[in-house]
Amino acid sequence: MKINIPKELAGILRDTLELARAYLVGGCVRDSVLGLACKDFDIECFGVNYDQLARALRKWGRTDLVGRSFGVIKLTTGSGVEYDFAIPRRDCKTGIGHKGFEVEFDPGIEPRDAAARRDFTINSLMFDPRTDEILDFFGGRSDLQQGILRHTGEAFVEDPLRVLRGMQFAARFELTPAPETIECCRRIKAGFHELAAERIRDEWFKWATKSAKPSRGLEFLEQTEWLDHFPEIKVLRGTPQDSEWHPEGDVFTHTGHCLDALVRQPGWQQADKETRIVLSFAVLAHDFAKPQCTHEAEKRGRICIVSPGHEEAGGPLTEDFLRRINAPNVFFKRVPPLVMNHLAHLQTNSARSVRRLACRIAPATIQELCTVMTADHMGRPPLPAVVPEGVKTLLKIAQDLELQAQAPQPILHGRHLIERKMKPGPEFSHILNAAFEAQLEGAFHNLIGAQQWLNEFLKNQPGAN
Repeated sequence: MKINIPKELAGILRDTLELARAYLVGGCVRDSVLGLACKDFDIECFGVNYDQLARALRKWGRTDLVGRSFGVIKLTTGSGVEYDFAIPRRDCKTGIGHKGFEVEFDPGIEPRDAAARRDFTINSLMFDPRTDEILDFFGGRSDLQQGILRHTGEAFVEDPLRVLRGMQFAARFELTPAPETIECCRRIKAGFHELAAERIRDEWFKWATKSAKPSRGLEFLEQTEWLDHFPEIKVLRGTPQDSEWHPEGDVFTHTGHCLDALVRQPGWQQADKETRIVLSFAVLAHDFAKPQCTHEAEKRGRICIVSPGHEEAGGPLTEDFLRRINAPNVFFKRVPPLVMNHLAHLQTNSARSVRRLACRIAPATIQELCTVMTADHMGRPPLPAVVPEGVKTLLKIAQDLELQAQAPQPILHGRHLIERKMKPGPEFSHILNAAFEAQLEGAFHNLIGAQQWLNEFLKNQPGAN
């Protein structure tokens, strides 16, 4: 098998004596086996120490030695491309947390020993650029072909973060965990509390942006019992739903189907990284409050399972989850409004209601909300996976109002009051707030209409002549 190595990198590997025993490792080899395009190339270098490697790489561009403690050198070539070169190392667990390791670099380490320290067999593959040969010491190619996620060896238990890496790998590559890997992950469940919050967040962000089948990640957490660390998700399992509207099963099952439907939508596939995260977390959290809101009720002559108020109640629970994974503030602003309004398409919408909805969910957008609502509707197999009519209507009204991608902006501003020789003061806020309310109600749609509204408003104020 041949990996399509960039011409520039191939030249560096060919013309640098110190790289005579350098191998491509990790994700670029795994992705090539899967037939995926490689974006990042990591190289592990044997038979050379750190200082020798640093000197050898300087002739090819700028070297960044900030990874010295991990034996990593970042090379930025003249073309601006960055490559990571690493010295193989032996890790010895000496304490808790991701920093509780004693790292020893040994130029004499053999490739098999270096591969043995990697987390999963699919990541332990190496590629020899001199012979176009894949070095597969632990059956990684076979596991990829069979869709199996298997830990490489007993060193796996030394870093609990590998379980969360397993979550996002299972989702990205649609893998099924091996029974022994599930058991291994269960053994280190308590190690979750050793992990730095930002590292937990990073793995969730990869799940949210790279998944091909997100439900596999949630199933992995459930099988390994790591779902215990995310109670907002765990309680979805076993929460019933009405079989007429939700034939797929409980809320956990529904959420998985919704997430899988989401990543098939253009609105997610074409989104930037931040928006993908927003949409993924909004769909993940959209029914967080169902466990506390669900009960039986008589409806249309039969006993139904209903969950009134779960949209609004889901906002605080969404924030709890975001706080648990140390999400930045921008996600607290964008995700909860989508959760709290994910049934807006079931209402009778008008221009007035859509203007107010767009304001209510900002900085999230109507387009994003429609993507979430469509995923929710499609997550009910075997019912047809179609865009609901309410979503189509809502989006059409928003597009007609040019509000699908932003909230309404005030037409009347303070400068317009100043142009009327009015002096700035507390009454400005009162007037402008009233003007914006009138605008949302449809009283005017442009500046001329706003000026006319202002004339009438001022005329009706106490003390007006």
